Amino acid sequence: MPLSLSEKALQVKPSSTLAITAKAKEMKDQGIDIVGFVAGEPDYGTPENVNEAAIEAIKDGFTKYTPAAGIKELRQAVSDKFKGFNHINVEWNQVVISNGGKHTLTNAFQAILNPGDEVIIPVPYWLTYPEIVRLAGGVPVYLQGKKENGYRVTAQEIEAVVTDKTKALILNTPSNPTGMIYTREELEEIAKVAIRQDFYVISDEIYEHLTYGDHQHVSIASLNEEIYKRTITCSGVSKSYAMTGWRIGYTGSSVEVAKLMSSIQSHQTSNPCSIAQKAALEAITGTQEPLEEMKKEFEYRKDYIYERVSKIPLLETLNPEGAFYLFVDFGNLVGRAYQGKAIESVNQVASILLEDYNVVVIPCEDFGCPNFIRLSYAISREAITKGVDRIEAFVRDVV
Repeated sequence: MPLSLSEKALQVKPSSTLAITAKAKEMKDQGIDIVGFVAGEPDYGTPENVNEAAIEAIKDGFTKYTPAAGIKELRQAVSDKFKGFNHINVEWNQVVISNGGKHTLTNAFQAILNPGDEVIIPVPYWLTYPEIVRLAGGVPVYLQGKKENGYRVTAQEIEAVVTDKTKALILNTPSNPTGMIYTREELEEIAKVAIRQDFYVISDEIYEHLTYGDHQHVSIASLNEEIYKRTITCSGVSKSYAMTGWRIGYTGSSVEVAKLMSSIQSHQTSNPCSIAQKAALEAITGTQEPLEEMKKEFEYRKDYIYERVSKIPLLETLNPEGAFYLFVDFGNLVGRAYQGKAIESVNQVASILLEDYNVVVIPCEDFGCPNFIRLSYAISREAITKGVDRIEAFVRDVV
């Protein structure tokens, strides 16, 4: 009889976004003219000053273990950034540097959850949230956001699903996959519920620098002392500085929670990469011009792809306020026909786009929204134009 495996591990779904990204790369490597709207990372290279800082770290022999929670210089830089940009009074010893955004969330949930604790997850959600919660022994509780509210959930809706087992709420602003941003007024009402019902807010702000037009990022922990004590703010350098492969994330929390996360991390990964920490230090404290240039370009692409897709018959979408994703409802195609065969699901739509139109997209069933597709505009203008042309041609072929 074979040895049994972990039931918890067996329940974890592999990341569909990474699998689809790998498939797109494989097809490109075969010489196929693929347009991939799948990228969860900027198409820009890491800024040169950041690369140089890493090279200098290697030359200086900065290749040994560091403190588990990260080097003090970087923790201080993140503290300064929290105070200046997020308006959160986080000292350096309240900062934990981790191995990327997923690791920040893993640390946070492992620090606060006990078996059976419930975590409210607004829908649509980044597909990794439920898996991280379950791995930490928690129970995901899904709360559907409404289109008329930009798929954001309201304070009233949150309070309606709170139970005596509720331990935390995940808040993602700007959102992956919708690109929508919670306003200060919405956050103030949500904070009142979190304080009244006494649960944590895990605030995932990884796209905080990528906001467009008049939309501004607000950190919920900045609103008042009571919500500050209940919030673990998670961010990192991956999206804003085109550093996804460097794997540096960070959290700001109470000293008590920071100590727990540091202790957990010390046993799981020892410390974040020493060289990547030096690179992140330069990213945060050095020139911000590359970030501003990238943000300006993303806004141009956002305006273009939204204008194009919103005019395609049968498709519905909202104008993103941040991040670099367009969240598109393809549900009106389900039940119609393509080449004489019924379209039974949006997953099938994604397969048709891949096989017949050489377009790779992310179907959002694993984001809690089976009728939607996420289109990333973190790709070149030329690729966006070509890809939208192909999607438009496909929709014309649907009857």
